[in-house]
Parts: sequence; structure tokens; C-alpha cells
Amino acid sequence: MKRLLSLLLLLTSGPVFAAPKPEVIIKGLKNPESVVITSDGRVFVSIIGEFDKAGDGSIVEIKDGKAVPFTEGLNDPKGLVAFQQWLFVADQTRVLRIELKTGKSIVWADTVDFPVLPIFLNDIVADESGNLYVSDTHGAALFKIAPKPLPFGSRATPERTTTLVGDAKSLPFLKKPNGVLMDSLNHLLVLDFESGEMNRLNLDTKKFEKLAEGFKGGDGLIFDHFGRLYITSWSEGKVWAIPRPGVAPILIAEGLESAADLTFDYVNNRLLIPDMKGGTLTALSTQIPGWEVDQSPLKLAAGPAFPQLKKWTGWDYGEDSGRVIAARPLVLTHVNDGSGRSFAVLQHGQIHMIPKEDSAKSEIFLDIKSKVRYTDFENEQGLLGLAFHPKYKTNGEFFVFYTDKTKRLENVVCRYRISQDDPNKADAKSEEELLRISHKDWNHDGGTLAFGPDGYLYIVLGDGGAGGDPYDNGQALKTHLGKILRIDVDSKGEKTAYAIPKDNPFVSTPNAKPEIYAYGLRNPWRLSFDRKTGQGWMGDVGQNLYEEINLLEKGGNYGWRRREGLHPFGTEGHGPKKETIDPIWEYHHDLGKSITGGHVYRGKAFPELEGHYLYADYVTSKLFALKYDAEKKRVVANRPFQGISQAVMSFGEAEDGEIYWMSASPSGTGLFRPVRK
Repeated sequence: MKRLLSLLLLLTSGPVFAAPKPEVIIKGLKNPESVVITSDGRVFVSIIGEFDKAGDGSIVEIKDGKAVPFTEGLNDPKGLVAFQQWLFVADQTRVLRIELKTGKSIVWADTVDFPVLPIFLNDIVADESGNLYVSDTHGAALFKIAPKPLPFGSRATPERTTTLVGDAKSLPFLKKPNGVLMDSLNHLLVLDFESGEMNRLNLDTKKFEKLAEGFKGGDGLIFDHFGRLYITSWSEGKVWAIPRPGVAPILIAEGLESAADLTFDYVNNRLLIPDMKGGTLTALSTQIPGWEVDQSPLKLAAGPAFPQLKKWTGWDYGEDSGRVIAARPLVLTHVNDGSGRSFAVLQHGQIHMIPKEDSAKSEIFLDIKSKVRYTDFENEQGLLGLAFHPKYKTNGEFFVFYTDKTKRLENVVCRYRISQDDPNKADAKSEEELLRISHKDWNHDGGTLAFGPDGYLYIVLGDGGAGGDPYDNGQALKTHLGKILRIDVDSKGEKTAYAIPKDNPFVSTPNAKPEIYAYGLRNPWRLSFDRKTGQGWMGDVGQNLYEEINLLEKGGNYGWRRREGLHPFGTEGHGPKKETIDPIWEYHHDLGKSITGGHVYRGKAFPELEGHYLYADYVTSKLFALKYDAEKKRVVANRPFQGISQAVMSFGEAEDGEIYWMSASPSGTGLFRPVRK
């Protein structure tokens, strides 16, 4: 499906260089216009045939380097989009729906269904709900085709309504609109063939803003999984790229006769571009000069961590209850005392100590299951965080974050101490409550605890749950929800068991919670500090379309719920602003749907990972190593691991800088580490 990167661009040209010409992969096509790739990797191209000749247009499928007829008898098919099990095509003055299984087509919106007579339907895009948006280039109009919902289980073809989104009178930026792309569920990007302008339209309010210009004969828009936007010009035969908001368009290819409506080929990591006058389908690298990103696969996979440790001590794997209860490790950390001990948090309410890497048995360090609420139906609650005091070797203090069992919508941050009788046991009676945070829904608890290089304790809290942050907690400084907090656990306040660092950014802001260090977050999962540079890293789980990676900044506003990734969110959504911080990296839900943030690797076993931030996607089991160049202020590598099959819930770091990841396990420990393939 096509999508749009939200942009606030410099209205100037990018760097000048000798742009390459795309490689021809298919010849002999009669006026190819649009290309699309489906979720299962099939490639389709719309073929106009002779202009204004009814019945000679077609859709072809690219198979084994050949164009194979798929659907014939069309008029002048242009824009093409894939949605679920169908293709939708703008065919002159109507829109068709084509079954991907059979190639059979039906008229989805006929000429008479449009509220204004369509003249030259051109590009088409679908949102996540199946609503279609179509540009009418010669009619200077935009239309929406919305299917009416059917009862659950019905196989009938839904009725549709076709409405006018806007025309040249209501939307004066429309001259000859061509390329259209979704920027969010509420925003549409429109590329104009005549003016060469790119505008973003808020579909709810009808407000719009010019984002860029200079695309004479502008035709196609697409972006890859990581938010890089690509633009074609039909009249100039050029291709531009915009690597992220605020960067001017960069010419990446020229020499085509008429570059038409392109797509991102995620299977081969390239762009596919029809050259209409040239009669070809061409391929072009997604790399952008000056913004290159190494995406080569690492020769690394997953292997067992602590290979002798087969089970958690005392865990019920079904032997006692007759019901398998999966262990859910969420934290793996150390006390930095030279002992080589590791500590693992199980979400149900236990902390286990692993004496050595080759240990065959864990020891229960602390068991607070009686205090902790966890159910499989509300699985974002539980024992979520653990952090040992930097001076644990001398003061024996550590801190935990959990959901209260008796008060199901309250999270507790508390201090515990080591047992005076056994250095491998906590004193379960030593609990000292520091903070209690309530919210109205069971999800988006956050839960990470981490000591920063400044010695203060950082506490991660999600926006309080539900969808779309209905209470706008992310932007409200009067609540702890949707924030990163920072407190001084070595001192006490007048009414608190901790003190507020004097340089916390909102200590003097009226009605603001003084603990707040950063805000505008949805559900950060998780936060970590680079042990070499001290930089804080966090992955923030997205909602509709995008997952993101952020660098922690004091006082930073990360935009939620006005921004999701590099895009506007909701009716109030907006483009980049100096008041908000955009992520350094994003990925679309076509690639994954729930980010698991990790750590910057500073170990010795895998030199190729040095300085890379390891993160994963919980839903798709993809794992990446991302490298950020602080001087260039951009990502320079995002390299995938191979053969990862675990749903990665969390990452951990050993005392020597080696990194682990964790997954739910019905029969073992669920602990993994990198291994060479």
C-alpha cells in the first residue's frame, strides 16, 4: 500500500550530482503508467495501450522477467493500488476492483457515481480502512470512495459512496493534481502536475500547506519502510528523494523519457518505475547520495544465552498445575560488582539470580507475585522494571516497577534492599514505596527503570492506555503519564521519599509535575543508556502506522499525540515543529507493528556491532542493528539479523557489555544472544 512521509521541506533544490539512469528490467510495454507490489511480493503494472481507445488497456503481472496479461479489456488504466486481496485501478472515468486470485474485475465506482463528472482519473491510494482517494488531473479534483461496512462474516460486495474531497475552488492548490499518498489516516499528500508543488491536506479540516515545489510534471510518490520519500517527474524524466523532514529534495536519477507512478519493491529493496514513453519498467536503488544507509544483512542469528540453564527454578511449567504457564522474562541486568551475576525479571512477579554464564540453575532473588498483577489478557501489566543502584555494592539498594495486584490500574515504583544474611537474596520486607501512578486503562504502562550517567533514576511511563491517547496525557505536564521521569533516590523531599533534581526541566513550570524529564510519548518500550556516551535511547511503540526510535533529550517533547513517527497524527496532527523532536528512525507497519527497544552494543564478542543500537519488532520477530552518526546527525546503518524466530519482548545487557534478548517461553528460560551463522 502507498503511504506518505510527512514533510516540512526547504523549498530549494538538493545537492547537484551526476544522477544515474534506472536499469531497464522489462521492455516492450505500451504506455505503462503505474506499478504496485502486493503484500505477498507480486508485481503488477497498468498498461494504457493507445490513449482514449476503449478496451485495449490492461493490467499485467511481472513474472520471471516477463509481462504476463492479468486483466484485459480496460480503457486507459492509470493509478494502481493494492489493498488486501484486491487491486484498485483508476480507469479513465471509473474505478475498478480486481481480484488478485482470479484477475476478475468489477466496477467499484462508475462515472455516474461521482458527484462531479470525472474527466481524467489519475492516481489512487487506499487508507488502512479501505477508503480510496483518487485524483482527477484534468478536472482539478480529489474524490473519496468509501465502502459501507458489512455485517460480520458477510461475503456480499459492500455498497460504496463517492464524495468530492475538494476541487480548485475549495482547494486552490489544485491545478492538475496527480500523485496522491496517505500521510496518516487523516492527511493526504497531493503532487500537482502543472504547478510542481507538493501539498499536504488535512482530510478532516480541509486545511493544507505547501511542503515543497520544483517537481515540474510531478507524477508519482512513494516511500520505503523507513520513511524516505521518492518523487517522479513525468515531463522531466527525473526521480528525487527526501530522506527525512527538513531536508531538501535530492535528485537521484534522470534520463527517463517519462517517469510515471513508482512503487517500493520491498522484496529486492529497490524502486520500480514505469517509463511511459520508453515502454519500460525500470529499477533504481533506494540509496540517497549523502544519506546512504547500510542495510546489508549481518551474518548473525539467535543462540541460547546461558546454555546450561534450561528452566527457571521453582517455575510451574505445568507439572504442578496441569496448565503450561509461559515464563515471561522482561529484564536481564547486572549489579556491576565484578561478581559475574545476572538478574532476570519475570513479569509474573519474580526476580531470579543467575550466578555465572555457565550456571545450570537460577536462584530466586525476590518473589513478589502476591503483590503483582499480571494476566494474559492484560499482558502489559506485571513486574516491568528493575534497576540496581550504581552504589549497590555498598548500599544494597535496588528499585522495581510493578502493577499493584489489588489496585489493577496503579503502578508502583519502590525501593528494596539486599538481605543482611544472604547476598543472593533480597529482603522482601524492605519495600519502600516511592511513587504510585494511576491510570484508566490496563495498557501502556511503560515500566522501564534505569539509572542515567548522572546517577539519577529514570522512570518510563506510557500514556495511560486506550487508543489515541484520549485524555491527551502525552502533552499534559500535569500528569506523569506519557513521560520520562527523573528523580534523586539518594535524597528526600519534604513529602516524598526522593528528591527532585534541581535541573529537572519543569521544576519551575506552574502545574507541571516536577519529576518530568521528557514528554510527548505513547508507550516507550524500552529505555537504555549507552554505557560509553551516556546517551539515552528509547523505542516508542506506535499506534496506526509507524514505530519509532528516539534519542532522549532533557525537556524534549516527542510529539505524541500530534505526531506519530515522522508524520502528523489525528485531526490535530501537524508537520515538524521546532517545539517537538522527531525520531531518528522509523519503520512502517508493513515491516513490523510493535517496537522493542534495546541497547547500544559495547561488548567484545561481535566487533561488527560496536556502537550499534539493537532493537526488534515483537510482532514480526525482526531484529536490527542500527548505527547513528552523531556528527552527521543521521542513521548510517540498519542491518537485519538472520533467522530470528522469537517474539522479542525485551533486551538485556551483561556486565561486560554483551547483549541478550528475551521471549516468552512455555518450556525454558526464553533468553537468547547473538551467534555467528
